[in-house]
Amino acid sequence: MSENTEEIQSPCIGVCSMDDATGFCHGCYRTIEEIKGWWNMAPTEQKSLLSVLETRQSEMVSFDD
Repeated sequence: MSENTEEIQSPCIGVCSMDDATGFCHGCYRTIEEIKGWWNMAPTEQKSLLSVLETRQSEMVSFDD
């Protein structure tokens, strides 16, 4: 499969609730703009965002401890 047609799975886990303090979804850690733009992003942009989300999640979890 070529890079331009590769489908990246959405990070949505069905827990759609926004955190007022951070602006991130409690489930996937995306902003509203990132959620709205997901399907219009190129696969490379989606992969890049997934890396950002991984970092966000680890930073948020470490603050909860």
